[in-house]
Amino acid sequence: MIYEPINEGSLVTIKGDNRITKIGSVLRKYRLDELPQLINIISGDMSFVGTRPEVLKYVNQYSEVMRATLLLPAGVTSEASIQFKDEEKYLSNSQNADITYVEVILPKKMEINLRSIREFTFFNEIRTLFKTIYAVARKE
Repeated sequence: MIYEPINEGSLVTIKGDNRITKIGSVLRKYRLDELPQLINIISGDMSFVGTRPEVLKYVNQYSEVMRATLLLPAGVTSEASIQFKDEEKYLSNSQNADITYVEVILPKKMEINLRSIREFTFFNEIRTLFKTIYAVARKE
């Protein structure tokens, strides 16, 4: 994937991002910022487990294979979300967070997402839910 700069500013969040308030940082730390998505689950627009949606800036750079992740309802959690739950740590050491995200992190996330789609089973979805609960509850 080749990064194509777009003049929208960075849409990824890094440590110390001044767009995050003190309350917002607490909500993000304990993943409480995901609770409003329960309304989307109840309405059928989302599921508990599924690929996480990216912002349009990054979706526009998807390859044809990556676009397969857009065919299913978005989820609150996914295997990629668990593995990259602290992605801001990766990005905070980067010279350019957008380039690092698009060229390093996003391809890895998409590989995980595509594998999850290919290997879909009810058991894997339940396992992902439990892994998410463990990842959020675990002290670091």
